[in-house]
Amino acid sequence: MSDRRVFRWATTSARLLIGTAVSIVAAVAVVTAVSVPWPTVVREPLSVPATPAPAASVIACDGALLSIGRNPTAADAVTVVAPQSVVVGVADGEPPAEQRLDTTDVGPGPLAYTAPPRDGQAVDVAATGAATASAEDLSGFAASACRPPLLDSWLVGGSGATGASDLVLLANPGTVPATVQLTVFGAAGPQAPPGGVDLVVPPGTQRVVPLAGIALGEETPVVRVSAVGAPIRASLQASITRTLTPGGVDQVGPVAQAETTEVITGVTVTRATAADGATDEVTVLRMLAPAAPATARVTVTSVGGGEPVREPQEVALEAGKPLELALDGLTAGSYSVTIDADTPVVAAVWQATGVGEGDDFAWYTPAPEVGVASLFATPGGPTPSLSVVNPSSEPVAVAVTAVDGGSPLDLTIPANGSVAVRLAARTVYRFEPEAPVRAGLSFAGDGALAGVPLWPADVATSEIVVYP
Repeated sequence: MSDRRVFRWATTSARLLIGTAVSIVAAVAVVTAVSVPWPTVVREPLSVPATPAPAASVIACDGALLSIGRNPTAADAVTVVAPQSVVVGVADGEPPAEQRLDTTDVGPGPLAYTAPPRDGQAVDVAATGAATASAEDLSGFAASACRPPLLDSWLVGGSGATGASDLVLLANPGTVPATVQLTVFGAAGPQAPPGGVDLVVPPGTQRVVPLAGIALGEETPVVRVSAVGAPIRASLQASITRTLTPGGVDQVGPVAQAETTEVITGVTVTRATAADGATDEVTVLRMLAPAAPATARVTVTSVGGGEPVREPQEVALEAGKPLELALDGLTAGSYSVTIDADTPVVAAVWQATGVGEGDDFAWYTPAPEVGVASLFATPGGPTPSLSVVNPSSEPVAVAVTAVDGGSPLDLTIPANGSVAVRLAARTVYRFEPEAPVRAGLSFAGDGALAGVPLWPADVATSEIVVYP
């Protein structure tokens, strides 16, 4: 072997050794790089918390009591039977601006009120109206609170059966048109009737839709009101005629949303009900589980008492189909009805003074939790009674003060208990609970019955986070 060949072999072997070593080092480096965390740069996105400028507070009322079918040549014509008297106010400062809406094909309609922000804060405004009718085709007392318009709400009450002349009222106090869809939940489940599709409600107007036109024959309807373009103040005027005798009237306010717990306060029973429920059912609970089947537990307690007055009852609800439950065996007094369900439900209680001439009825809707200082108004009519329910395990103090002066009523609501107190009519009150409670007004007199739940003030503007 020559020296040149030995040199070449040695050179090649060295290259192989060096290449092998480099490959091993590279493999070790890769494994190490994978197993050892690499340094990272984390940068939080830029965010700016901001509180939007408060909007004006807007509420709309139900308006006068109406009648349909008085004119034999125009069976669908609507006429005014009795005007509504409204009590309105704010905590302090200038009263809210008043607007008169127009009721389509009727004339001047309900009132609406607007309170602009003051000193960078929204203004809480409260109003409640009342009307009394004593006509051959419509009689009774009705009271209802003026509420802010909503994009989605529920009307629990009324009937599309023979003898009922119920009206769905859709008010738009805004400045742009609203398009409304009415979904009727009945014996066959949810339906979108032709008379309730794409209803246009112009700004500054109230539109009247006969319930029989969208729920003919339905004895226990529940109506969902959905709006686009502008929120709508929805309500229901319910009335009944037995043979030729009017059996009462009521203005039923909206339920804002379905909940797993509904508390209906201040249900006023004016005479003892039948223990067997076979005849003259005058206390009836209507419930609906809109989206899914539910098991609802119904508990009835007397206002001021802690124990149920009847055995709590569990009821199975089919999705989308309303159900009614007679609450029999109640003596005269004031009651709270609590529904605890495993899926969200909506509910209301129908209560009547009787089923004869001169009697009246009311639909009591659920009272939402009130945990902030809020205003409410009492209208003219029978002496108002305020019922407050404390669902917590600790006593809660509540101050009720007339905004025009006077000493506050300092109430202590016992744990899991309730209290009732009489108030003055035609007065605006400030309601200040130290913890969330549920409350409602009730009115009972000779041939008069009504109930109005308290809603919390919606004047606090929540902080939002902006990501530029």
